[in-house]
Amino acid sequence: MTAPTLAGPGVRFDLALSENPFAPLPSVLAALDGVMRQAHRYPEFLPDRLVGVIADHEGLDADQMVVGEGATGVALQIMRSVAGPGERIVFTAPTFDGYPILARIAALDAVPVPIRADGGQDLAAMAAAIDDRTRLVVVCRPHNPTGTLVGTAELADFLRRVPERVVVVLDEAYVEFVDHRLVLDAHRIVAEHPNVVFLRTFSKAYGLAGLRIGFGFANAALARRIRTLQLPFGMVSAAVPAVTASYAAEHELRTRVSAIVAEREELWRTLRAAGIPVPRSHANFLYVPGSGVGDALARAGIHARTYPNGDVRIAVGNPDAGRAVVAALRPTVLGSAAVPRATASSGRA
Repeated sequence: MTAPTLAGPGVRFDLALSENPFAPLPSVLAALDGVMRQAHRYPEFLPDRLVGVIADHEGLDADQMVVGEGATGVALQIMRSVAGPGERIVFTAPTFDGYPILARIAALDAVPVPIRADGGQDLAAMAAAIDDRTRLVVVCRPHNPTGTLVGTAELADFLRRVPERVVVVLDEAYVEFVDHRLVLDAHRIVAEHPNVVFLRTFSKAYGLAGLRIGFGFANAALARRIRTLQLPFGMVSAAVPAVTASYAAEHELRTRVSAIVAEREELWRTLRAAGIPVPRSHANFLYVPGSGVGDALARAGIHARTYPNGDVRIAVGNPDAGRAVVAALRPTVLGSAAVPRATASSGRA
């Protein structure tokens, strides 16, 4: 898997990185302005204040928490703390670009399990792929890049099947976009499964991708093991005021998330009505299968995360971008019965 390409000149809409289309909230910007005036000072040696702020908000003990440079940074800490060179990590293919890249950095052997025809993760096949060398399994909920959601009963069965020596990363980078009725009881899962670590980020719903703030939480013993790799001075000084202000503006955040979800649903319905089998997404992006989709969007100046077979993932939330996507696909894809496919199963990265 290769890293996503950067947007080049002439791009009208950059939808490749599932970014929030909105700038940080005004109160967050005000908090950042204040801390930037102290940018000549080092941040905390270890990010204890940030851990405390997040733990209080999440109703967790501080010793259950780990923070890092985005969810990606926490994921690398997890890999390096629980697995060694030549040991294995299992994940669905395609998946978040970071996991194969981080596996190479940590010298782990990646075991990709093909996605199901409906764009979902095949948890039974993932469980079957676990062997004596496996140390990690990653389940994304919602899944990246398809946006599909593993059911709670299916996940519970999967967790019972995974040996306790194998750490399960439940990546919830997009959890804020999930209907609250479908959100997992994370506290209960952590209490029942000492090998599970949840992974979250401030990059997506909170719109703080440039600050690189992520966190994980788990059983205290597992969290303590992961924290041994906490980088000194590794979290920017802006993290504490940005997170604090974001939590204080929860109502404004929910309003923005609702707008993004509404735009996602509208675009999903439009593409489905046109015959493109876009999976139902629970994130801030859509996975659009079709061998000509990537090229059609590129010709229209729309930068998408494109997979080798032509399938794409596009960030949603900007109505102008959504209309541009529909306009770009209508003449080349929507009007062609030969291009859309019945499944997203061949979308490998």
